[in-house]
Amino acid sequence: MMKNENMAKNENMQKMVFTGVIAALSYVVFTFLQIKITLPGGDATSIHLGNAVCVLGALLLGGVYGGLGGAIGMTLGDLFDPVYVVYAPKTFLLKFCIGLLTGLVAHKLGHISTQTDSGKVFRWTVAAAASGLLFNVIFDPLAGYFYKLAVLGKPAAELTLAWNVASTSINAVTSAVASVAVYMALRPAIKKSGLFPGSSAAAGKQIRKI
Repeated sequence: MMKNENMAKNENMQKMVFTGVIAALSYVVFTFLQIKITLPGGDATSIHLGNAVCVLGALLLGGVYGGLGGAIGMTLGDLFDPVYVVYAPKTFLLKFCIGLLTGLVAHKLGHISTQTDSGKVFRWTVAAAASGLLFNVIFDPLAGYFYKLAVLGKPAAELTLAWNVASTSINAVTSAVASVAVYMALRPAIKKSGLFPGSSAAAGKQIRKI
């Protein structure tokens, strides 16, 4: 019983540390590696890979921790940007949902952390990334549109909707490619080191330490 409790505590601590890493990485990628496009009414949209970090976090850590890391990082990016600061609540909710959906498909349906067939791992990884990012393609522009109308009362909402759809779609494609490529490249080393959350390798490593 004590061993199981220690294993759970160590795994939760590990997840928290990696969540912080994902949050920091998503903030840096979103803030400093974006192409901002100015829109009518003082708004803006951007081309960035922040969503890729969110998806990658969910693939590595699971939906809750990975999504939380990506949501925190990109929300901080909004809070420190005078153009995006009003959208921080929307960003947190949507990015967290990206992580949840990606994690659901990857780990609950595909079991990519314990799957031994590399072909299946790749297919489920692609499906997971596509699920989370497709959600964002649909709901990010819509949420932005209604948020501007209901909360901000901006008449430019209709004018910026098409731009937001375009940029979100571009971000989805590039983020899917980047996140899947990075995950598949990192997976062998992470699996060998026993760092997959909840995997038998991780559990075995924790038991040996105890």
